Amino acid sequence: MTLRIIRVGSWLYGGSVDTPVDIVALDYDYWYKLGEADCALEPGETPEPLGQGGFLYYARFRHALETSEPTWPDSPGYSTIAQAVAHAESKVTGGIVWQDAVAA
Repeated sequence: MTLRIIRVGSWLYGGSVDTPVDIVALDYDYWYKLGEADCALEPGETPEPLGQGGFLYYARFRHALETSEPTWPDSPGYSTIAQAVAHAESKVTGGIVWQDAVAA
């Protein structure tokens, strides 16, 4: 299981506090794995199919910029980066300034 930060951004919490957000790529369905670990899956429930590049994309606010797992996403898993970005942008006022993550 691999966590990759794909995009990083910042937004102004309360209109004045610079606050990070990121989009991460996981090679598994985070919420399905959590339900599986908690024995809380619905009968017949299956993981979301992986999207672009074999990943699901998640927005993170609380754990933005953390590079290790386990992590805790703040969104459902999306099959595209654009969908995860749109989700993050829908959660803040004033917009998010994005940049691609720099490879380590």
